[in-house]
Amino acid sequence: MPKTSWLRLLGYLSGMVNQELLLKNEFLVAENRILKSHIKGRLLLSDGEKATLAEIAKRLGRKALAQIACVAKPDTILAWYRKLVARKFDGSKQRAALGRPRVERELEDLVVQLAQNNSGWGYDRIVGALANLGHSLSDQAVGNILRRRSIPPTTERRKNTTWKDFIRSHMSVLAATDFFTAEVLTWRGLVTYYVLFFIHLDTRRVSIAGITEHPDGVWMEQIGRNATAESWGFLQNHHYLLHDRDTKFCKDFQDTLKAGGVMPLKLPARSPNLNAFAERWVRSVKEECLSKLVLLGESSLRRAVNQYTTHFHEERNHQGKGNILLFPQNEEIIGKRKGRVRCKDRLGGLLKYYHREAA
Repeated sequence: MPKTSWLRLLGYLSGMVNQELLLKNEFLVAENRILKSHIKGRLLLSDGEKATLAEIAKRLGRKALAQIACVAKPDTILAWYRKLVARKFDGSKQRAALGRPRVERELEDLVVQLAQNNSGWGYDRIVGALANLGHSLSDQAVGNILRRRSIPPTTERRKNTTWKDFIRSHMSVLAATDFFTAEVLTWRGLVTYYVLFFIHLDTRRVSIAGITEHPDGVWMEQIGRNATAESWGFLQNHHYLLHDRDTKFCKDFQDTLKAGGVMPLKLPARSPNLNAFAERWVRSVKEECLSKLVLLGESSLRRAVNQYTTHFHEERNHQGKGNILLFPQNEEIIGKRKGRVRCKDRLGGLLKYYHREAA
């Protein structure tokens, strides 16, 4: 057969094959569109089905894909292909460990506690403190923990000093003062007496500054002189005195304190929690003593307050100081199990103290 005849036969057969493929493709496209029109809602494909379509779509190209794609938009199908390629090079399943192990919750809490309790400590200082406690952390890990817990760096924490931190830092040189009132029966009837006291915040030692019906400016100025007296004043070795905004703490009183080397600190309005030690002593003396007595005359009030103050110092356990006696008179027998139990009472048995008899 001549060569030209072979070429004609081959062209005829190729044309028949191409025409058949075109018809098949046209039929499949029409069939897909008809089937999709009968499907309600979104067509959900498995990962394997998406991968199969993505491989064919990449070879077919975006232009041809736009003409025949019915399952999803061409961009969506090509996005499947990109994920398929990315999954091929994802070696996370072969890794021995999934990154750094997370810091234990207990250790995170300790880092936060150190940062909150020490506003001047930076990341390196915290790392050193943790090393003293047997924990090994980097400064970067400490920084990540504090940022995650919304705790600012030390440059910001230094600017904010809480009242609690201020009190704790200056406890040994801080004192507080306040008034409380007591109703006393006199020959003139029921009279209101004002009791002024000072309390040392560190030791909780209380000093009754004075008791009067009329706490005027002259009386307050004299109280200031007595409190700052060089040899016996209660406010010796104290640099600050906390007091509320009561007008009885007048300018003459404050000037006298300043002259004696004590700086009065006026607290904000309606903030009894900022003078908590003084407020707690007022509650104690009233609940445990004065509210249970009928006070007959000024001398009766003075006796009750002085007796309670002695009881407060020497015979009453204090939860805020570790449940101990502040200034016990017989330290050698405190906590002993030997010896006869004795009861010491004050104000006719209103205040009682149990102790063991010294051998």
